[in-house]
Amino acid sequence: MRPNHPRVGSSVVSVLATVVCLAVVLGVTFYVVNPQPEVTVEKASEEFQTPAETPLVLEEQETVVVTPAAETKPVEETPRVSTEEQVAAHLSAGEFGQAIEVAETVSNLQERTLLLRMVVKAQMDSGDFIAALGTINRIPLAEERTKAMGERTQAMSLAGGSQLADFTELIDLIQSQTSGGWIDDGTGEGSLRQFSAGVRVDPHGMLHHISKQELKGELEALGAKARKASLNKNVAQNSQLRLISLTRLEKEVQQLVEEGRSPVETMKMLAGLTRVEYVFVYPEDQEIVIAGPAEAWIYNEQGLAVGVESGRPVLQLDDLVTILRTFSDQGEEIFGCSFDPRAEGLARVKEFVTQSNARGPLSAGAGVRNYTRQLKEKLGVQDITLYGVPDTSRVARVLIEADYRMKLIGIGKMDAGKNIPSYFDLLAQESNASGMNLEALRWWLTMKYDSVLHNPQRTAYQVVGSSVLCQSENQIVTKEGERLRTGQAEKLNREFAANFTKHYQELADQDLVYADLQNIFDLALVAALMRNEQLANRAGWEMTAFAANGAYRPAEFEAAHTVDTVVNHRVFNGKDVVVQVAGGVRVDTNSVVKNQQNLKVSPEVGTVSAQSKAPALPVGRWWWDLAN
Repeated sequence: MRPNHPRVGSSVVSVLATVVCLAVVLGVTFYVVNPQPEVTVEKASEEFQTPAETPLVLEEQETVVVTPAAETKPVEETPRVSTEEQVAAHLSAGEFGQAIEVAETVSNLQERTLLLRMVVKAQMDSGDFIAALGTINRIPLAEERTKAMGERTQAMSLAGGSQLADFTELIDLIQSQTSGGWIDDGTGEGSLRQFSAGVRVDPHGMLHHISKQELKGELEALGAKARKASLNKNVAQNSQLRLISLTRLEKEVQQLVEEGRSPVETMKMLAGLTRVEYVFVYPEDQEIVIAGPAEAWIYNEQGLAVGVESGRPVLQLDDLVTILRTFSDQGEEIFGCSFDPRAEGLARVKEFVTQSNARGPLSAGAGVRNYTRQLKEKLGVQDITLYGVPDTSRVARVLIEADYRMKLIGIGKMDAGKNIPSYFDLLAQESNASGMNLEALRWWLTMKYDSVLHNPQRTAYQVVGSSVLCQSENQIVTKEGERLRTGQAEKLNREFAANFTKHYQELADQDLVYADLQNIFDLALVAALMRNEQLANRAGWEMTAFAANGAYRPAEFEAAHTVDTVVNHRVFNGKDVVVQVAGGVRVDTNSVVKNQQNLKVSPEVGTVSAQSKAPALPVGRWWWDLAN
């Protein structure tokens, strides 16, 4: 694209021709890359001394030679377009994506910041505040990033708010109206981002639990209410089986990214899908389709999109893209997290507990409270190990929070209902409960699927019995603080894990992080099936925006590196019982899709696939509902 520039040569030559009384028509054409100083008539006449071939100096390296028209040929120079002019030209044409690409080729941070702020302004002027937020996050200088965020907030206010569910204004309001030293205002004690959902991460990477009462009180004080999504009447309808073409969806997302725009809300929430029940591949149409129940959604107090009727979290595009990349050629094909106490802390706790038991029973009240405080101090923080997915991804946040809350339930610091009693509640039911030095328990969550059905042609798959499995193990802690795996779990440990698994769905209805975890497991199974069954190759799908190095960028959150100690203490029969918990979440979908015993032939699945092929759809449409 070539920017338009004024032609200055013809006017100057006309004046000069009058001054020297030439009877010929003079024409000189040249391009000006950078704006030039205006040349006045007086100066031109002073510098022009002869009527024939005399140069007119405009700047040090540019001259205009006046010759008779019959002998003149246009003098063309190679256009020299600055990076700023390239960005401006793209913006004037509405090509935001290309403008961003040009800006990010600049290595100088100040210059790149200036160019990206030009893009942000153009995006806000067009009303696309979500795309502007994405560009702001690319600004390399923190101070300028903060200024741009403030300008965006002000522009949104004047425009009457954002067209999508963006809680930036609420975040700004919380930070300005509450104490607590938010990281963005320079004091650095805490921060807020969209989707806190029960935990927060401080500037040092420490994960902290936020109670429902704390979260509810903060938000209610500011008048935060659940808000409806901006949906058209078609996507807002409930559907027993909504189908999403991943290939068509990616094409639409790629186009938006190239234009410098953000995917629309329907795309980000995968058209309201709340579960994945089917995966279809149509090689002749070059399509891969996922399907499941869907409904309209609202945003709850934590900013999480949940179904209007079911209350379940809807599946999210960011999670899908993150997991597809995990199962790409560059990915690990497995992901999860673990909480690991440090050896030196375990050694201190083991010595402390031994000494305490030797002194006899604790005094009630203050004695027990002091004991528990010292115990936590001696154990210290636990390290969070994350693998397979970016530590800044929403997937990582859900894994970590689900694991953390499970451990709090297990040691009696969170209530999961009567059907999932804590380990201490189970211990209290044992008549022979006695003191012990240190009980090191390990609980972790993994996948649980009854089977995956498929048609004989392996073009249609049905997921059966989607759930989550809690597993358990007892570990031995040596005096040096080393944890030795035993591969076995004692009776009460197994009982807690069994209750957690059996009543998982009840828990997911009560605590949405566990429903969110189910969604992530479902998406992981889809990605594993695609890779194991080579569905992308069969459909001829060459990923672009969703590829490992694709242009689409999922939202990022603060990475959590450490977590408060998950430990508790009770006194039974005059002796103290200390429980410390490790474990994590392990998503190994290959154990499902590569086990042929889990894959079973079902002709009925092929019937659903035949009924589900895409009808004639409007241009740009990537989802549809199965006709009743």
